[in-house]
Parts: sequence; C-alpha cells; structure tokens
Amino acid sequence: MRTQDEHLEELYGLPAFTFPEPGATAGLPDPDAVAWRIGHERWKVEELWVDAFARFRADVDITRVRALIVGIWEDPEDTDPSEVVEALLAVRDRLPALRSIFLGDITDMECKLSRISQTDVTPLLAGFPALEELHVRAGEGVTMGEPLKLRFPTLRHDTLRRLTVESSGLPGDVVRGVGESELPALEHLELWLGRADDGADYAAADLEPILSGARLPRLRHLALRNSEIQDEVAAAVASAPVLGRLEVLDLSMGTLSDEGATALLDGQPLTHLKKLDLHHNYLSEPFRQRIRQTLEPMGVEVNLDQADAESYESDDGTIERYISVGPLSY
Repeated sequence: MRTQDEHLEELYGLPAFTFPEPGATAGLPDPDAVAWRIGHERWKVEELWVDAFARFRADVDITRVRALIVGIWEDPEDTDPSEVVEALLAVRDRLPALRSIFLGDITDMECKLSRISQTDVTPLLAGFPALEELHVRAGEGVTMGEPLKLRFPTLRHDTLRRLTVESSGLPGDVVRGVGESELPALEHLELWLGRADDGADYAAADLEPILSGARLPRLRHLALRNSEIQDEVAAAVASAPVLGRLEVLDLSMGTLSDEGATALLDGQPLTHLKKLDLHHNYLSEPFRQRIRQTLEPMGVEVNLDQADAESYESDDGTIERYISVGPLSY
C-alpha cells in the first residue's frame, strides 16, 4: 500500500505511467498497457491539467485507454477539479474502454489530504456507465470564503465494482449519499471517515444504509477506516446484516480501543472472514491475544499492528488518541 508521500504506482492492475512534459512524448507505451497519470508534481511544471490532457488526447489513442490517474490540476487548496470532470465528460464518447479513474493522486508534500479541494464526483459515474473503479482523495479547500468539498448525491450505477474515498474528514452527506445509492455490482467499498476537526460530521447511524447491505448485494470487502469514533463504528458493524457476507472487514487507521473490540467479539461471528484488518489500534494486549486466539485458528488473517498509533495524556489526565491520517498529517 502506498503512503501519503507517494504517487500511485498501479491502477486497475496496470502500472502507472506519467504522461510526459511538452516535447518529451517520444516512445510512449501502448494506450491500454498502462494507467495514465495526467498531472505533474506541484511547483515543478507550469502547465494546467486541462492543457496536459489536451496534449494527451492529441498524442495517445484514447479510445484504448483503460485507466486514468488525475494528479495536480491547479492549486488544489483553492481550486476544485470541476474543470477536470468537465474535460473528461466532454470526450466520454472517445473513452469507450475507460474502466478506472483515480481523482486526486496528490501527495502530502504537494497538498495535505485535509486541504484538497473536491467537487461533486457523481457526474463521472453518470457519464461513464461502464466504469468499474472510482477512487477519490478528498479534503476541503476554500475559495472566496466558500468551501470546496466532496459531494456524492444518491445515484444508481450498474457496473461499479470498487469505490474508495480517502479523507481525514468525510462529510455526513457523502456517507449517506454512498449508502443510499444503488450499486448492485459493488464488491469493494472503502471510506476513510476522519475527524470533526477536519470537517467530518457523520455519525455511526449514517452508516446504516451501507451496513444493511440492501443496496449492495455483491459487497465482499468493507473498509470503514481512519475514524475518530472507531469504537462506535465497530459496534454498528458487529450487528450489521452485511457482516455475514463479507470476506474482508477493515476497521483500521482509527481510534479502536478495547470497547470496540468487545463489541466485535460479542457480536456476530467473525470466523467466516478471510481477513480482519485492525492495524493502527489502541487495544490492550489481552484483547489482542483474545482476537488472535478466536480468529487465527479458524484461518482468518488478522492485522493488529500498532506501529504508528500515537496518543498523549492531556493536563486533565484524558488520553487523546490520533487517527492515522488527521492531526499528525498537517
């Protein structure tokens, strides 16, 4: 898995390839052999994304392109990718093979996740009905005093298999929009939920449409990660109808403690899972042992790594716990 300081190396099973700067496009790979990254490192190349995309359309047979990675557009702190979305939709008839889009392949060095401006991404799904993967990195930028944040109104999409939203503060309306959407082909759903200080205003109850599984009949991999209320999320998952059909459950990167682990262990059986990912947790050693002893003999792969989980004791004795991507990522 890539870190926040690395660009994507692969998408849709294809190696990532950055479309070169002007004058350096000799010897390009076959259009369907790579995931094309449009956008150069911030501050190093003075070219707008839409201009790079225009060169790309001229130099590459885009009718064969299967995967696109969108990097820096303008200043991602005060400009959302609306022009990127419009540029893609303007040539959607010339992109019949496109199956995967990654919107916002931007490292922490270029722009902190919490500050990446976003927009309504659902027009990409409406415009590309054969799309199978959508991956978005989303924070909240500001321009003219107005927030530029992710939106995901309810929709239906019949072929999307993977949806990932990376955030350090996911709005509740996005969580609800995803949960209330009809996504009959979705197999992999990954939401980084985040914390209130970065704009998150979701509650565990907002997850109910997802956890019911009613609109997600093929869901097998559920990741509800990076949450400051990870114990509440774990408790909601423990009694969720969708749990019994999952192969992978991922509640990592958040503030999971013994309280959340108790809910998981006392809830529905987890022994049918292939993998339980709880890395970056605040579990005591007795609970870590109990989870291993319950699940590993049944063949469940368990990740309980605590390597990057950090906390501190405030002046009043309260223990403050950090999510993985949040306050320490500024």
